[in-house]
Amino acid sequence: MNPLLEKFNTKYTSSPFSDIKEEHYLPAFQELVKTAEKEIDEITNNPDTPTFENTIEAMAFSGEQLDRVSSIFFNLNSAETNDEIQKIAQEVSPLLTEFSSKISQNEKLFERIKNVYDQKDNLSLNEEQQMLLNETYKGFVRSGALLNEEDKKKLEKINMDLSIKSLQFGQNALASTNAYFKHITNKEELKGIPEAILEQYEEDAKEKGLEGYVITLQYPSYLPALTYAENRELRKELALANGKKSFDGGEFDNQNLIKEIVKLRQEKAELLGYKNYANFVLEERMAKSPEKVFEFLNELLDKAKPYAQKEIEELKTLAKADGIDEIQSYDHAFYAEKLRKQKFDIDDEELKPYFQLEKVQEAVFGLAGKLFGLEFKEINDVQKYHDDVKTYEIVEVGSQKLEDGNEKGFENLSLTTDNQQPTTKYKSLLYADYHPRKGKRAGAWMTSYKNQYKQNGENSRPHISVVCNFTKPTKDTPSLLTFQEVTTLFHEFGHALHGILADTQYPNLSGTSVKWDFVELPSQFLENFCYEPEFLKTFAKHYQTGEILPDEKIEKLSQSKSFMEGYQTMRQVGLGLLDMAFHSSVSEHEVTDVKEFENHFTKATQIYPLNPETATAPSFSHIFQGGYSAGYYSYKWAEVLDADAFQYFKENGIFNPEIASKYKILLSSGGTKDPMELFKAFRGSEPKVESLLKRAFG
Repeated sequence: MNPLLEKFNTKYTSSPFSDIKEEHYLPAFQELVKTAEKEIDEITNNPDTPTFENTIEAMAFSGEQLDRVSSIFFNLNSAETNDEIQKIAQEVSPLLTEFSSKISQNEKLFERIKNVYDQKDNLSLNEEQQMLLNETYKGFVRSGALLNEEDKKKLEKINMDLSIKSLQFGQNALASTNAYFKHITNKEELKGIPEAILEQYEEDAKEKGLEGYVITLQYPSYLPALTYAENRELRKELALANGKKSFDGGEFDNQNLIKEIVKLRQEKAELLGYKNYANFVLEERMAKSPEKVFEFLNELLDKAKPYAQKEIEELKTLAKADGIDEIQSYDHAFYAEKLRKQKFDIDDEELKPYFQLEKVQEAVFGLAGKLFGLEFKEINDVQKYHDDVKTYEIVEVGSQKLEDGNEKGFENLSLTTDNQQPTTKYKSLLYADYHPRKGKRAGAWMTSYKNQYKQNGENSRPHISVVCNFTKPTKDTPSLLTFQEVTTLFHEFGHALHGILADTQYPNLSGTSVKWDFVELPSQFLENFCYEPEFLKTFAKHYQTGEILPDEKIEKLSQSKSFMEGYQTMRQVGLGLLDMAFHSSVSEHEVTDVKEFENHFTKATQIYPLNPETATAPSFSHIFQGGYSAGYYSYKWAEVLDADAFQYFKENGIFNPEIASKYKILLSSGGTKDPMELFKAFRGSEPKVESLLKRAFG
């Protein structure tokens, strides 16, 4: 019996991880693709006149089991992969791409969709139904529905090639990360690195059957070494290894894949009638055009560069005192930490005891309770994909309700409190996966194992996952977070809330299914609370003594929010410009040399001397494997949104219940409205870039 082909007979129909074996995946995909094809055939060949219900809505709810299994498989390929799963992924990706192409190139089906679309002004559709109809029609046109047969075949092949090459890019980047480790037996070489970090290095060495210490390129291992190691040669070696990921001409080199992916994306855009891939992508973003993105990034560049140069001058002064005449990029974290300590008397390692992972999680859960009436209860009766994972049942406490005469609107908004006893309503499952391991890619992300939707009178709730790579607890010490890791957890939990609070009719408009440059608003918004003294005091407590982080430290932390903001902005702008160059400039500038191309388009953002042996693009998975191609600017774009949104809270109280309720509607609305309209309904005006500039540079 294949559990992936059965109805999930589990609590909340959660994923049956313990029952799934690797050999189940391929047969399940093959069978479920056939089932989904049959559902599409039934819609296509329906003898009745095309209507919104029998065509557009029927499509939105088709292929549910295939979607569930795809979520399980591809999420595990990021969080708990192995050689066998990666091999299966190489077979499954083309299968799904072919299935998707068959649908998008189904002329008879498109005829039905177009038939409904052409009469949309005469249909009595609500706002969400109109959005679904528009998105469905546009999706087909953007997938080549209006192309001739020959061009459809070309597009199908391009999509298939892109699917395989993007997957290979990610696998190479992961393999390249895992291939390197630095083994050290002499503790003197690690001078400056705090004991708690050394404990972790010892644990990592033991896992490899080695004496001494092991440093890897996984973020919780790599970054502390660059931040604290007094041994400059060690910092240089680690930074060089990190910068050479998939850029060393070896087995996992990604340079040729970059050239191929970029070329294929350009061909795809031209085939569909666009000047370049960025034009194609940005048509469906808040920014709308590459010109608007370049204007936005260059405005930030002009504003940030003087601040960044001033910041680096301060670091140079510190480095000179240590006899370093020319500071390099691998010195940045070390001297930035020194300067931060000097300016704010803040030391990450000194602060870490105040940020025990469990307490930080409690704080973020509590914040969700205070703003949105959510409660979290750890449960042990749902299956997990790894022992490290913790599972939570989330309920909404109904002592407060939103009174709102307009569906998904904001007019006449008010809060009323019921006089009766609070009721609870199941809202979501949450999987929390916090520690690094071999089969898990670096970084942090939120994902979903099941979307929210409403069907047959039932509001089917989502299953959300937050995945991070925080230092593991040791036998003597719990997992303690740097302040940056605290903000990372809040960031990913902001994404999670977007999924948890979803309340839409259709799964493909639910939760984070929004325009890509809007998707980072909820995550970056939540980070702001980490810098608020009244909130920090509720959870920043020493894990041994229970002592609250002293007021002067909290004040310094709040002040430090804009520390190195010039440099960080330059770095993000540089990545954004590089992404835009790959996707909007290749028609004039062919990518013949990845490093040369990168240097040319990021020159204005470079603060430190360039190293000819390192490059960013070959491990830039966000744009070559993830969904951020022609969209990396979204992080800074969303910072404008989050700065303006949080300013609204600050002006009225950071826990203001009315504003929280309006914000909850924004989150729960998913992709049912144009994001600018959603933001304006919440804030009362369009977002202002001045809010970000004020927060960053005063």
